[in-house]
Parts: sequence; structure tokens; C-alpha cells
Amino acid sequence: MIPKIVRRGLPLLPLAALAGCNTVVMNPTGDIAKQQADLITISVLLMLIIIVPVMILTVLFAWRYRKNANAKYEPDWDHSTKLELVIWGAPLLIIIVLGLITWVSTHKLDPYRPLDRIDENRPIPASTKPLEVQVVALDWKWLFIYPEQGIASVNELVTPVDVPVRFKITSSTVMNTFYIPTLAGMIYAMPGMETTLNAVLNKPGDYKGLSANFSGEGFSHMHFAYKGMSAGEFDAWVQKMKTNPGVLNRADYLSLEKPSVREPVRFYGSVEPALFNRILNRCVAEGSVCMNQQMADDHKRNQMAAEIRKLQKNPAAQVANAELEMCVTPEGQAASPVTPNNIVKK
Repeated sequence: MIPKIVRRGLPLLPLAALAGCNTVVMNPTGDIAKQQADLITISVLLMLIIIVPVMILTVLFAWRYRKNANAKYEPDWDHSTKLELVIWGAPLLIIIVLGLITWVSTHKLDPYRPLDRIDENRPIPASTKPLEVQVVALDWKWLFIYPEQGIASVNELVTPVDVPVRFKITSSTVMNTFYIPTLAGMIYAMPGMETTLNAVLNKPGDYKGLSANFSGEGFSHMHFAYKGMSAGEFDAWVQKMKTNPGVLNRADYLSLEKPSVREPVRFYGSVEPALFNRILNRCVAEGSVCMNQQMADDHKRNQMAAEIRKLQKNPAAQVANAELEMCVTPEGQAASPVTPNNIVKK
């Protein structure tokens, strides 16, 4: 027989289990993540304004109008203006407040928006330049490139404390999600596309980052270490990284890009210039055409085709009112201008 005091305490067991949970989402060390946590708290409290009274009144009505109770019986009652105002007015006001908070927060916490403060008490000087980190989601690991420092790392990210950081994020093959709970919210990493996240860390320490979007066999192990350190320690770390003999060039990247699970942390003392742009435009392999160049060429061809179609429809007006581009031969010599007489129809 279970003692009565133990039976009363059984409902509290789930709370005891939750006490061991990691509450980093609601207790972050980055200003952006802290504002997001405050937004969650405010939203929950506003919704509890409705939920708590409803739960209390449900129990109260069940007790008051129970069988053999002495509550007044009014079978013809059907309307109360005061009750209608409470039932409809309170939720409407809460929705309006939530909508206003959502509108302001959506713009204020836009990940593309440059930061305007280090924390709630310290604004960022206008001349401050953020640290740029290029992030590539691979199968199943993370590559971090520091373009200004000329170094790179795999599965370990290091940033200075109280310094704005601008992440430029892409993926090699499939969609992933770049997520550091203590720093900011989740940002998607997509192949052939670049997303941006502006954030700042306010407290040094060792943290964790992960992919929060299922991406295949090794997804469960697609984690990385995140270290926040002082500006002086970060500069010393950069100098130490530069002494590393590892070089990340196009050939090394293609080897690194191959799927692997539980990839160990590795460092590169130098990185081939513009490697991230080649990854973004999917032209790392020798002889491949970059997406941005291909799209620019297609745009030029479409413009020229449109001009030729206009000229064919009304050649006299087009020649009289528009100055067409000169064609250039492969040897660099200027050819005759495009006119109705020298257009060859295909």
C-alpha cells in the first residue's frame, strides 16, 4: 500500500523530471536569443489571462451546479451584456496586443537586419564592423570560413564576446537549419542560396550548435562546438590558427564535401579566396560554370532576343528611335550595328 503522502506527491514527478532539462532557450547568453525568449514569455503570459480563468471557472461551475446543489435554476436565461463583453472583449484585446508585439518583433528581430545594440544597456557604435563568418552545411558536418582572417574550421565555431557577428549561410546539397540556441533562432541553409543571421554573444563559455532540420542518415550527429571568448583571446586564437599547415582549396573542399558521420574537428590555416562564392554558386569543380555567371549570360541573351523581336516587328521605328548595342567579334573587333538588313532569321 502506497502511503497517502506519497500518492499526493506522484503528480509532481513530471516536474522533477523537467528539473534536469537544459533550459538554454529560455536562459540564453546572446542578446537576440534573449529578446526571443522574452517574446515567448510575454506571449504565454498574455494567453494565460484567458486560459487560467477558464480552467478555474470550469471547476467552479461543475462544483456550483452539481447535483443536489442550492444554485439558482434559471432555464429561461439566455443573455448577459456584461458576460458577452468579457467573453469577446478580453480575447479580442489580447489578440490585438499579440499582433502589435508580433509586428514590432518581426521587424526588430529580422535576422537580416544589422544589430543596433550589444545588449539592452549598450548600443553599437556606428563605426563598428561586424565579424563575418561564412557557414556551409555539409553532409553531415559544418564548415566555418573566416574570410577576413583567411582561416577555416570544421565542426567548431569561435567568436568574440560583445562583437556583432554576421553569418552568411548556405548548404552543399540539401536543406539544413543552422541553430545555436544560446545565440539566436534557427536559420535555414539551402543549396544555391545565401541566408544571413546577425547576432551577438554576451557571455564567454562553451556552447553547442546543431542542425534542426532532418537531412539524412547522419543528421543526429550533425552538431558542432561553439566557443565564446574575449576579443584578446579570439585574436590569439586566430594567430594560432594561421600557423596551422592545413590549406582549404577547391580540391580539399570537394573531398570534405563527401558524406561522413561524426567528423572530427579540424582546422585550416589558409583558405582559397572566394571559395564560399564558388560553393554558393555551385562551381567548385574545375570546368563548371558558376550559377551567377550563367544567370547573367542568360539575362543578356534574353535582353538581346527581346530587342531583336522588337526590331523585327517595327524595324523603321526601332532604328529611328533606339540605339542598339554593337556586336563584338571574338577577336575584339567591332562589327557593324544591328539593322533590319543584317538580321538573320533562324
